[in-house]
Amino acid sequence: MYRLGFIGTGNMGTAMVQAAANSGYAKECFLTNRTRLKAEKLAQKYGCTMANSNSEVAQQAYYIMLGVKPHLMAGVLQEIAPVLKQRQQAGERFVLVSMATALTIEMLKDMVDGEYPVLRIMPNTPCAIGKGMVLVTPDSLVQPQETEELCCLLRAAGRFDPIEEDLMDAGSVIAGCTGAWACMMMEGLADGAVQTGIPRAKAIEYAAQAVMGAAALVLESEKHPGQLKDEVCSPAGSTIVGVHAFERAGLRGAAMDAVTEAFARTNQMKQK
Repeated sequence: MYRLGFIGTGNMGTAMVQAAANSGYAKECFLTNRTRLKAEKLAQKYGCTMANSNSEVAQQAYYIMLGVKPHLMAGVLQEIAPVLKQRQQAGERFVLVSMATALTIEMLKDMVDGEYPVLRIMPNTPCAIGKGMVLVTPDSLVQPQETEELCCLLRAAGRFDPIEEDLMDAGSVIAGCTGAWACMMMEGLADGAVQTGIPRAKAIEYAAQAVMGAAALVLESEKHPGQLKDEVCSPAGSTIVGVHAFERAGLRGAAMDAVTEAFARTNQMKQK
């Protein structure tokens, strides 16, 4: 029996396999993927075990990590449903763990046509390097110690936070999409630095380190971002001039629009 069985090793699945391995649980990981070579390379790199099929993972894992895209989830759950039913009838304990955007616990249970413990998590790609944000929502059939154990097995992913399911989609937008938006911001800052004469590689490094440092300062100091911004805006200084440029371009309004529009799109995905 493996503690962690991964069905799907795409971006999120791979990030969580890396987190499990970095937590010291590579040998507890059982992997399969639609493109087998991808899972084989991952297993070889971290010392995990390859499975021959989705059903084999469903048969031999305690936490069955569903790392497939939302539109493929129904097919995967229907495929493994007979195995899950047999395990339940035999009195075996297991937990389905979904990493799919927009699919509620109720929707997942309808797809698998069974009343099994389901735990939704929404990780992001920085989980692979221990800087992730993982939102966690268990259903009523998941025991508290199981949620705790899963977070422990994946603890190298970064931060974990329990959230009510009706807030999961909104939370996953800000936790999951922000990385892409931050990369756009860093690219723009680096472009500006290049225009002022800084070599490209140095510009990217400086921008990335500055953004990472600012984020860490928010989390560690627990100060409001606005306060930290004010602390570095000296009278008649260069920072406040840059703040004015951002305000003139509507940076904060654009950021708010990005979040609300991404949330609206997530809700649309539920209706497909």
